[in-house]
Amino acid sequence: MAFENLSNKLQDVFKQLRGKGKLTESDVKAAMREVKLALLEADVNFKIVKQFVNKVSERAVGSEVMESLTPGQQVIKIVNEELVALMGSTQSKLTFASKPPTVYMMVGLQGAGKTTSSGKLAGLLKKEGRKPLLVACDVYRPAAIKQLQVVGQNYGVPVFSLGDQVSPVEIAKQAVEFAKKEHHDVVLIDTAGRLHINEALMEELQQIKAEVRPQEILLVVDAMTGQDAVTVADSFNTQLGVDGIIMTKLDGDARGGAALSVRSVTNKPIKYIGMGEKMEDLEPFYPDRMASRILGMGDVLSLIEKAQMNLDEQLARDMEKKMRENDFTLEDFLTQMQQVKKLGPIKDLIGMLPGMNQLNLDALNNVDTDKEMRRLEAIIQSMTPQERRNPSILNGPRKKRIAQGCGRSIADVNRLLKQFEEMRKMMKQMNTLTKGKKGKFKLPFM
Repeated sequence: MAFENLSNKLQDVFKQLRGKGKLTESDVKAAMREVKLALLEADVNFKIVKQFVNKVSERAVGSEVMESLTPGQQVIKIVNEELVALMGSTQSKLTFASKPPTVYMMVGLQGAGKTTSSGKLAGLLKKEGRKPLLVACDVYRPAAIKQLQVVGQNYGVPVFSLGDQVSPVEIAKQAVEFAKKEHHDVVLIDTAGRLHINEALMEELQQIKAEVRPQEILLVVDAMTGQDAVTVADSFNTQLGVDGIIMTKLDGDARGGAALSVRSVTNKPIKYIGMGEKMEDLEPFYPDRMASRILGMGDVLSLIEKAQMNLDEQLARDMEKKMRENDFTLEDFLTQMQQVKKLGPIKDLIGMLPGMNQLNLDALNNVDTDKEMRRLEAIIQSMTPQERRNPSILNGPRKKRIAQGCGRSIADVNRLLKQFEEMRKMMKQMNTLTKGKKGKFKLPFM
């Protein structure tokens, strides 16, 4: 999970501050020393760490903290505000041309995830009601055009290509003309990956830029390359002029230092972050929400948006009704698990809940929650429809058959049934407590 290491270390520091009734200047200095180490270990640029710690220290030893009734919380508030400022303060959205088509140039190193990000972004724009066109301008990498065509097909977005024998500048030029004729209002040009030190290829990007005059040049960088991502971003920005950054593979980097550094070094906003393989895993970047996640305050807004995008609303309403009427079966339990799986890894979802990062989530590291869900699914799927609807008929022989059918033990079957019964009891209690209070008993995200 992104920023996991940094988040854990910062929360340890803040735990100590919360325990103090009053803070001295030496308390703040000691805490800032730990914050500095945590940021450096997260691979944040050294100059940025120094500036950040100095700003926080300067504010933290002022009267707003020292004279506060809850000085520890005041320091956390300051750290949160400075983190948000470091990452850009507000969300930076894509801009659109006053006269279509709007052209975006996708640039970056080979292997950063440029082609898949182009497809995901096209898919998101299509969902918003736009008519995007993908353009295959990578004529150097074997099968690059085919890869973009496959990606485009997955998201239902057409791909413009002239093969690998035509210059990328000419392809881009003809693609824009084609988009005008076919009424595509967005054009995403997938350029070839290149090293920022390759002068000939950087010159080619400048020629494409001069020919099609893109609304925005979006630089795709791999978060897992750490400080190299920052160096690449700075170089591309200097040579080409970048309007925004898409940071990929942030879900695979527990440090996350690149996301904290790249905005300050380039003074260009991160517009999207890649948190997985699916289209919806390309998320708009909100500095305030990311700061909140880092400090263990959760990110409920992103969780709600994810749920609204992925969950079947009517199914949720039906499930709520069943719960209210105490008619919740193992079949419904199975459906609910399958819905939750659409939201992504359980550990990531838990990290979005306020306060959950402050719990010791090492227990989750030792238990594969997604694997555990698959086991529960296998047990329920080994039952007959009648058994799922009426678990009370499950006697010894039936449990033995179910255990054999899913490759689990009878103890595992019993454990599931016990969990299910406890859940039903809890629902019954909630239903009793909220009886007569309209709208009080609802499923999450509704």
